[in-house]
Amino acid sequence: MISLVIIAVIAALSFAVINYSVVKKKSPGNELMQEIAGSIKEGADAFLNLEYKVIARIAVLIAILLAVVVSWQSATAFILGASMSAAAGLVGMRIATLANVRVSNEADVSRSLGSTLKVAFQGGSVMGLSVGGFALFGLLLVYVVFGKLMGEVNPDQLVIHTNWLGINDIPFTMTVSGYALGCSIIAMFNRVGGGIYTKAADMGADLVGKTEAGIPEDDPRNPATIADNVGDNVGDVAGLGSDLLESFVGSLISAIVLSSYMAYTAIKSGNPINSELISAMIQFPLFFAAAGLLSSIVGVFLLVVKKASDKPHRELNVTTWVSASLTLVSGALVTWILFKDLDVSTVGFTIGIFSPWLAAVLGIISGIMIGQLAEYYTSYHFKPTLKISASSKEGTALTITQGLSVGMNSVFLPVVVLAIATIGANALAGLYGVAMAAVGMLSFVAATVSVDTYGPIADNAGGISEMAKLDGEVREITDELDSVGNTTAAIGKGFAIGSAAFAALSLFASYLYAQGGLNIGKDFKLVLNMIDTMTLAGALVGGALPWLFSGILIEAVAKAARAMVQEVRRQFREIPGILTGESKPDYKQCISISSAGALKEMQYPALISVLMPLITGFLFGPRFVGGLLIGTTLSAIMLALFTANAGGAWDNAKKYVESGRHGGKGSEAHTSTVVGDTVGDPLKDTVGPSLDILIKIMATVSLIAVSIFSKYNLIKLLGL
Repeated sequence: MISLVIIAVIAALSFAVINYSVVKKKSPGNELMQEIAGSIKEGADAFLNLEYKVIARIAVLIAILLAVVVSWQSATAFILGASMSAAAGLVGMRIATLANVRVSNEADVSRSLGSTLKVAFQGGSVMGLSVGGFALFGLLLVYVVFGKLMGEVNPDQLVIHTNWLGINDIPFTMTVSGYALGCSIIAMFNRVGGGIYTKAADMGADLVGKTEAGIPEDDPRNPATIADNVGDNVGDVAGLGSDLLESFVGSLISAIVLSSYMAYTAIKSGNPINSELISAMIQFPLFFAAAGLLSSIVGVFLLVVKKASDKPHRELNVTTWVSASLTLVSGALVTWILFKDLDVSTVGFTIGIFSPWLAAVLGIISGIMIGQLAEYYTSYHFKPTLKISASSKEGTALTITQGLSVGMNSVFLPVVVLAIATIGANALAGLYGVAMAAVGMLSFVAATVSVDTYGPIADNAGGISEMAKLDGEVREITDELDSVGNTTAAIGKGFAIGSAAFAALSLFASYLYAQGGLNIGKDFKLVLNMIDTMTLAGALVGGALPWLFSGILIEAVAKAARAMVQEVRRQFREIPGILTGESKPDYKQCISISSAGALKEMQYPALISVLMPLITGFLFGPRFVGGLLIGTTLSAIMLALFTANAGGAWDNAKKYVESGRHGGKGSEAHTSTVVGDTVGDPLKDTVGPSLDILIKIMATVSLIAVSIFSKYNLIKLLGL
């Protein structure tokens, strides 16, 4: 079974290299197109290099802290996780800046929606395959080196380790949690930094260029255009890759850690679990994910090799459905191989060995349902977004109001789906089943990310087409692909949010085990008393935290966007020849403004996610932090769904008007939808994606630190 993981990793990364080479060999177009693409690549490389230098300093400090207060193993795993996540982001940005101009040229040469889709998707697949490959590669190293060779996953090694501070922990849970934390830290900085960068540039370009100057989107006369296209790569590609890798790893870790705590608690209670069953439960998420990665390779391969039709939405759906279907079949086979000779009744598998597989199936089904709901609320083929575009005829205020309504309405049904899936997964296999629902939802993440990443590549291709003054038909092709990409991005965000809910619940259960289970006797109960004052106070603070976090992010985008707006206005004012086409704008100054704003503002929100559970834990103890996690998780899920869907709906309402409806480009309705899209930009691309990372970082940090602040906190010191 270990060989299955190795084969999946090698196959995914090899296929990614092949697709990279195929895309690179395609023609990059004329000299002007290459010059524009070169400027985008230069700006993206410069920002990512600066960002990674900032992240590296913080990562080193966290690793040292982990080594001192937890273990050198967890610190090493943390560095490994950070490296895997950073590598995924870097590879994704490289292929995006390579593929964008080739997609634009393919549209120009072929004038075919299908063939252009194929190039964009093949570029996106490099990112998707790298995310799945790097995530499993790092986790495989942790499992083999620390788990098998150092014996941390051997059932007889699931014992308490006490470090020099007198802190108790189960070694492997701390090691894999360190790996998850490394992935999460990079994801948070990439999402926040990239989100601030791209939305500042996007808002500056739209508010001044499209609304005030009345020039088309991505017009070469707009000084913020290159910065906007750079932002698509650092935010929507590098940030997306790190985000989904973190979600994937978080779901796997939640199941592995929960299995370890369940096994140890069973030993303490006098009813130990069979050692082979413990091993199978720890290994199952890893092997299920490997089966999903191999299934995704097949799904991606089908679209890459076939002649694509002119219906991009259908083609992308086929890839997703094939990957999901094969994951179901191969996952069932993995389940049978691992559990066929074991008595699983002792761990609450209510309908036999296939209970955890059925829980994963529930996760897959609920993920698809949440994705379909996201499509319903954000696509202009359905009523909610059409209502927003119709409202644009009546002014900007009603456009904003209708968009808020759509976003708020879009929260309820996905949450109901999550609730039903949670109840069902728990009924099938207990909290382990809930963790496996998260694994199931993201088991074919390579296909999901491939579909997601194609969107920003198509968006960049449209920008290059406009700036290079290619035929209008070329822009129509890239706009059609970009519109579908907006919907697939909303679906991808739904998967990330849904899996975060499942993973956070299972990580929270592990937190309760770590809080009391390491020092308990036979009477331990996995319960948190919500009417306890400390717990309730923590829940109140936790419920408010995502709003503070989101407010800081939106203000950060506004600050950077304000500087961008002022710079674009200055250039239009001081260099009149820009608008007449006689003078060239200063693109580099706008890139510098976005970079400086993102690097300055990204650190505060990221540090909140790490420091909040630590500060409150050392002040008020584990019950307060337990409430904090509950409040943050519930609030963040609702807010993430609202921001992702409202922003996506505003964006596609704008595209619907730009396609010629309600007066088309240049009309008052168009101006209203541009403003609506601008309001939604920081919501869907900065706030929404960062919230699911927030809850998993907080849960992981709390899990790692609970043994420490359970013993050392101010409330305990004062005897309260």
